[in-house]
Amino acid sequence: MTDSNRQAWSRISLPVSGAATETIVLELGAQIAAAFAARLNVLFAPPDPAELAPWLGEGFMGTVQMSTIDSLKVAAEESEVTARSHFDAVAYAAKTFTVLHSPVWQDLALETRLSDLVVFGETSAKGQGLLSEAFQQVLMEERAGVFIARKPFNLGGTALVAWDGKEPSSRAARRAVPLLKKAGKVVIIGAPVGDSPADLRRLADYYGAHGILAQTDPLPKGDVVPLLLDANERHGADFMVAGAFGRSRLREFAFGGTTRALLHNTLLNLYMAH
Repeated sequence: MTDSNRQAWSRISLPVSGAATETIVLELGAQIAAAFAARLNVLFAPPDPAELAPWLGEGFMGTVQMSTIDSLKVAAEESEVTARSHFDAVAYAAKTFTVLHSPVWQDLALETRLSDLVVFGETSAKGQGLLSEAFQQVLMEERAGVFIARKPFNLGGTALVAWDGKEPSSRAARRAVPLLKKAGKVVIIGAPVGDSPADLRRLADYYGAHGILAQTDPLPKGDVVPLLLDANERHGADFMVAGAFGRSRLREFAFGGTTRALLHNTLLNLYMAH
């Protein structure tokens, strides 16, 4: 492994809120960072008083406003203590803990723009918890490369690349190259789409130019998600690369059907880009 390959990604960010479920995400984020000798940039996102302003501005007396804001500060302080304890337990030296400041989303967006990868966990990907909105914004608005770390995996194992020749999946396939170079086996999978399905060998040739020897596995016609899950099990994949398809900025309709199913109804470790 050359130094240039090791340094392909140098800064990996991981937002946290102090939730107990974030311990596994921190461990997996550190695992990815270690593979690249990268900085693990842990970002604590506290509850943001600025988000209360629209409804605190009217109909609330001053004492009620102050009480609400004080309660929010106490909750933020307690969550930060928990988040720092989770951070301290991560056995990886090249790590930093940064507290985001109000307006939290703008601060997070800036950190995201200066990161090579952003790691989230199962809860956020399913639209739950304090970071669910941040997950959607980072992936869909900032268009950052995102790794959804759900369960332990072998970075040097098998990676699947779901590709249909369209822009979202092609963006993810391109941007995942540094990650795929770590995999021991790369398989490109794709289901027929329309009258002219994508030729998987074209992506394999692209990967070959990057020194990645990729196999191809054309899938039969049928429902895409069950086909992807079947391929994942058949190849014993450690993670999957897939494009994120969006239809609307409304939270309940933020992602297209295939993306929603992969995020909400599977336990796959996923690299996604929109």
